[in-house]
Amino acid sequence: MGHRTAASQSTAPKAAQPTGPAARGATATGGRTSGSGHAERVFLVQTAFAELGGSAHGPGEIAEFTGLDDSVVYRILQSGVYQRIFERVDRGLYRLRTSAAHLAFTALDHRLDGAQTVLAGLRDATGDGLVFLYMVAPFSGAQRQCVDMAVGDSDLAELGMTPRDVLSVTRSLRTGASGRTILAYLPDVLQQRVLAEPVPEQAGPGVYRDNDALLTSLAEVRDLGYALGFEECMAGWNSCAAPIMWDGAIMGAVLLLKQKTVMPQVPEEIIEATKEAAAVLSRHGAARPALDV
Repeated sequence: MGHRTAASQSTAPKAAQPTGPAARGATATGGRTSGSGHAERVFLVQTAFAELGGSAHGPGEIAEFTGLDDSVVYRILQSGVYQRIFERVDRGLYRLRTSAAHLAFTALDHRLDGAQTVLAGLRDATGDGLVFLYMVAPFSGAQRQCVDMAVGDSDLAELGMTPRDVLSVTRSLRTGASGRTILAYLPDVLQQRVLAEPVPEQAGPGVYRDNDALLTSLAEVRDLGYALGFEECMAGWNSCAAPIMWDGAIMGAVLLLKQKTVMPQVPEEIIEATKEAAAVLSRHGAARPALDV
């Protein structure tokens, strides 16, 4: 399809209404934030850094976002500096330390064991389609990278897929079913960063160039749980992608790709097979149920 988809700082005083995780948490706790335990407040501050975007933030900004008192946020930040969770980068500004990334990589260890079997199964179930596993790039929350694939004996170069395609076009979350699938579930701040990016020059004729249309497609992705791409990344190739969600967060997408001459439209069975493969990989990464004590 040209434009077709089936899925789509500062120390300010605390605001009267929280705008971040505390606003969501208030529903689950009967509107209670100040009565929450210390651990919950620490987690709120950590989450604020992730959801606010940018590299550094002041106590006032975090307080406004979380609904916590400025003095509480300041104490948590100071304690976190001592515990090597946060670091002070300028007068009144803090950011997460790189140790947070180490914790994330540890948490992801082994979660993709067996992925190749799942991808190969999808390839078999879709008549030898080309299957790719894209994950959110670890050093950029607004890009993706291919971490595995099942393409059989196919020579991607002979099929017109060059390294330039993989490293430029398909890295952008603006392009392709898998890019838009990941983008659909990212926080607004990251979505806006992507929308501000130019469309890759090598993108296909079906790429979304209008941001309003792109945003509409993201809403459809969330509603349907998958995305269809019609010559978005490359001319002559159509695709289907479904999200990989771990503990409620988007981590990547499974992509099924076929030539337009073979798959001018995406059959329901291919959509369902792609969704099932993504669901299996989502279960691989889900947290284990808590044990009864």
